[in-house]
Amino acid sequence: MAKEVLIEIEHLSKSFPGGTEVLKDISLEIHKGDIVAIIGPSGTGKSTLLRCLNYLTVPSEGKIRIGECTVDAKSHTKEEVYALRRKSSMVFQQFNLFKNKTALENVMEALTKVQKMPKAEAEEISKHLLEQVGMGDRMDFYPSKLSGGQQQRVGIARALAVNPEVILFDEPTSALDPEWVKEVLATIQEVAKEGRTMLIVTHEISFARQVANRILFMEEGKIQVDAPPEEFFSDTKQERLQQFLSFVRREEEL
Repeated sequence: MAKEVLIEIEHLSKSFPGGTEVLKDISLEIHKGDIVAIIGPSGTGKSTLLRCLNYLTVPSEGKIRIGECTVDAKSHTKEEVYALRRKSSMVFQQFNLFKNKTALENVMEALTKVQKMPKAEAEEISKHLLEQVGMGDRMDFYPSKLSGGQQQRVGIARALAVNPEVILFDEPTSALDPEWVKEVLATIQEVAKEGRTMLIVTHEISFARQVANRILFMEEGKIQVDAPPEEFFSDTKQERLQQFLSFVRREEEL
């Protein structure tokens, strides 16, 4: 039985002022339950692609469909963009937690303010999710009292709270000290076991190999390779991909 296509991207392009073309005519399908890792050199459009999916960055051209919501870059309404955004949650590089709110309040925020959920119900869901990501004993701590890894785990709980159809991870470990990277990656792996659809921009190549069922290699604003891990890492025909992987492995060894 064919898997449902949850995300459909058609001819997506993005140029910034000054004429810099960051995404170049990208078309892509993501199936429900796919865990897609996106890797590639810095500045190749990986994070921009993710931000276009929820219109934090507005594409220059192209259509994006998540579930039954379709948004066309050339003719879209605010209502269509809001509907698209409700389909996904994003985990950011820099955590983006409210500094004046506790871990629990940060997770509750979208439930009470956006979804208008009763406070008691929102609190119950948020506590459960903080327990799930190993932050049950830090619920009443403010971000300033949490390590980077702990803050990112709160960010993951917050993303899960609204029960999105897809979770977007934008280099979730890039702002962390090395000692905290492992705990955040382990948390993402636990979330992956739930069968959620996830797109993960990452520089952690071994993690991508373990957690993803598809890996995309992006360069110069285009998807150059899209394959399952076993094919991706054994593809000797893609010389540029092998150069990149060799460089990353040398960096990891250092």
